[in-house]
Amino acid sequence: MVQRTKHRKVYKKSKFKNLLLFVLKIFSIAFLLTVLTSLIFFVYIIKDLPRPEIFTEKEFVESTKIYDRTGTVLLYEIYGEEKRIIVDLDYMPEHLKQAVLTAEDANFYSHFGIDFEGIARSFLINLRIGRPVYGGSTIPQQLIRSAFLEPDKTVQRKVREIILALELDRRYQKDEILEWYLNQIPLGQNAYGVEAASQIYFNKTVSEITKAEAAILAAIIQAPYRYSPYGENKDMLLARQKNILKRMFERELLSEEDYNQAKEEEIYFATPTSIKAPHFVLFVIEQYLKPKYGQDLEYLKANGVKIYTTLDWEMQKRAEKEAKEGAERNKSFNAHNAALVAINPKNGELLAMVGSADWFGESYPENCTSGVNCLFDPQFNVAIGTKESPGRQPGSSFKPFVYAAAFERGYSDRTVVLDTETNFGVWGGRPYIPQNFDGMFRGEVTLRQSLAQSLNIPAVKTLINFCGTTPMESINNAVKTAQDMGITTLRPPYGPSIVLGGWEVKLLDMVSAYGVFANEGLKIPPNYILKIEDYNGNIIQENKKSPERILSINTARLITDILADNEARAPMFGSRSHLYFEGFEVAAKTGTTDNFRDAWIIGYTPSIVVGVWAGNNNNAAMTKRQPAATVAGPIMHNFLNQFLSN
Repeated sequence: MVQRTKHRKVYKKSKFKNLLLFVLKIFSIAFLLTVLTSLIFFVYIIKDLPRPEIFTEKEFVESTKIYDRTGTVLLYEIYGEEKRIIVDLDYMPEHLKQAVLTAEDANFYSHFGIDFEGIARSFLINLRIGRPVYGGSTIPQQLIRSAFLEPDKTVQRKVREIILALELDRRYQKDEILEWYLNQIPLGQNAYGVEAASQIYFNKTVSEITKAEAAILAAIIQAPYRYSPYGENKDMLLARQKNILKRMFERELLSEEDYNQAKEEEIYFATPTSIKAPHFVLFVIEQYLKPKYGQDLEYLKANGVKIYTTLDWEMQKRAEKEAKEGAERNKSFNAHNAALVAINPKNGELLAMVGSADWFGESYPENCTSGVNCLFDPQFNVAIGTKESPGRQPGSSFKPFVYAAAFERGYSDRTVVLDTETNFGVWGGRPYIPQNFDGMFRGEVTLRQSLAQSLNIPAVKTLINFCGTTPMESINNAVKTAQDMGITTLRPPYGPSIVLGGWEVKLLDMVSAYGVFANEGLKIPPNYILKIEDYNGNIIQENKKSPERILSINTARLITDILADNEARAPMFGSRSHLYFEGFEVAAKTGTTDNFRDAWIIGYTPSIVVGVWAGNNNNAAMTKRQPAATVAGPIMHNFLNQFLSN
């Protein structure tokens, strides 16, 4: 009996042991299956994950920038979906970094890629307000999400985001991560990164923004569309900015004085436009970039090319101001528009181009409803025209080309012609009998007097008699001289009225052609690109144009001497006209077309040529019969006088 009981105890022990072994085996298998399943799930989750080190290899999509000649003024950006300007972390002000960290990741420098404290805090806040507003994502998480992952909110994406954020934080310095982040984040208006956003919103580089402006950029990060300063939620943006400034003060990142000053600072947001010197910029794009890079400019949208133009931004601002104010004055003459072009004749560099008095049309909303019938069309570039409408009649400003052709054949400024009423025969089906501007006749005059006083009858006689052996040969020779100097729009059949500006020309061509006089007979075509650099700063194109001898030095100097002779022109223009610059020798010529439709003036020195056109886009005549010296003269005089005085 004792033995049976003992045997039963041994049997129970064995049975319990076997059961225990079986349970352990089941748990082991379950554990192994769990580990294996987790491993498989982990492998599945991380498959095709981008390597964090790709940030050291990644070339961010960066727009192409068009700059002024100094490279400090951004005129325009060509971009696709992302407008970005990469800058170093050291270039960004400390208060911007502090504002962003305060708003997005206060524990950035102490956590290891994931901030459990921030997650818990966000969870409690969301629980309290009853909806998931705050996410608790760290800057590494946001960076990974914006750079590599899809925006869909799934468990799989979140796991991938956390894994990569941990790995990113392990591999790289905090400052490296912060720099990548501040150059990557979307900030609305197609701006990616703080530099592009600063230029759009404040019209200044990020290094110049104030503490209040830095808090604005930090506030936008959370929801760029919702917090747009140009949308209906601007008050929400400013409230969030104030909250960020308060938290910066509480974290002792701002002194009490700085905090009070920043929260009271009035923020001025730049007009949401992304172009300066618009007529010039679009001219560069159409005339140079599209032929070189294709109509869609696809390469330029993402490769960070830097285009340095010849534009002088200070001159451009002055030109825009004078054209706008001049057009406003000229409204009393029923002349609603104006254009101005300035060139350096020594190298052909285009320094300023204003194609209309006001590109944005702010001053003339009532004057333009269609391009055909409008007195003032703000976005049409009068300086270059179009294929369908290549230019405007230049009036007497065309005369110097004819006199140059005569001087090239050996005639001089002392040559005498007779200023009397003359019938030059039948041209265009009717007798051609031109009149002088004032309707008077002066008898014998020299070519100097004739050109300086812009007398019409002697000018036609110079064209017919002194530029060739026959009238038609003379006209063709004069036309060829003008074309050789840079006039591109002249088309046959020609007649004697061409000397009085009867054929259309472009303002840009006229200014460039006058540059031949200023440059003592050497022609350098208009140049509007200094150089083009690729993303790495390598020069891929540099424009250097060689001069071409068109006129003899003596002819060019003689034309300049006549056009600068204030005494010789005084009988017609007076001694203190807008063509006269006290203390400076300036050559100048005006042109007024029939029925007072167009007013021209071109003035030059050896270092600059300035041309101005004034009138109406629809070719309507000025109601008050005022000469070009009165209508266009003040615009040129004020602009050039400012240049000469500096």
